[in-house]
Amino acid sequence: MSVPETKPTVLVLTALALEYAAVRAHVEERQELVHPGNGTFVEVGRLPGSPWQVAVAELGEGARNTAALTASLIGWLRPRAVLFVGVAGGLKEDVGLGDVVVGTKVYGIHGGKVTAAGLQVRPEAWSGSHALLQAARSAVRDMTGPRVHFKPVATGDVVLADAGSRIARHVHEHYNDAVAFEMEGSGAAHAAHLEGRDALVVRGVSDHADAGKAAADAGGWQERAAARAAAVAVA
Repeated sequence: MSVPETKPTVLVLTALALEYAAVRAHVEERQELVHPGNGTFVEVGRLPGSPWQVAVAELGEGARNTAALTASLIGWLRPRAVLFVGVAGGLKEDVGLGDVVVGTKVYGIHGGKVTAAGLQVRPEAWSGSHALLQAARSAVRDMTGPRVHFKPVATGDVVLADAGSRIARHVHEHYNDAVAFEMEGSGAAHAAHLEGRDALVVRGVSDHADAGKAAADAGGWQERAAARAAAVAVA
């Protein structure tokens, strides 16, 4: 099916099925489209009580995969803005399970040069869109429910489930203002930047990026965190 004449205002991306379901629950009058080149399925619809038309896609895990597919979808749908919505691991004691983090910036943590003296970090960072951050701050002022933090997030190529791991120590040493850890945000942010689109990462905290992750997942925190992130994203 071809792209509708009225193109989506916002492209909302997710990695996991439960994240997709959380966003999809807010979208009405959905129409399914299929990317003519790579076969990515997208649902286009509208948010109740809003002039926004949204396109929602589930891309799978990983920043590289996300970057490639995001660029492709932007070129096809030509949205005004891109949101990545989903779950993340919390990195700070004052960021609790079910809290939502709106990324003021997104760090890609794997850049660097290894020398005889050790790793020389070469940080990559993408700032969240000022316009989208302002809209988010305004939207959540009167919201009841989850606490919302406007703070940086860190993107890595692994699921972080050990607070004492080498990667966890690396994040705390070099990206110590990041309050959440996830796997796709830098890919979406980079693609949006190259395509000249506003972008924002919105994450619900489903675990503490430590050995308690499995128990938190089993306790349903991924579903609750995804639902709260989606609610903030569409507010």
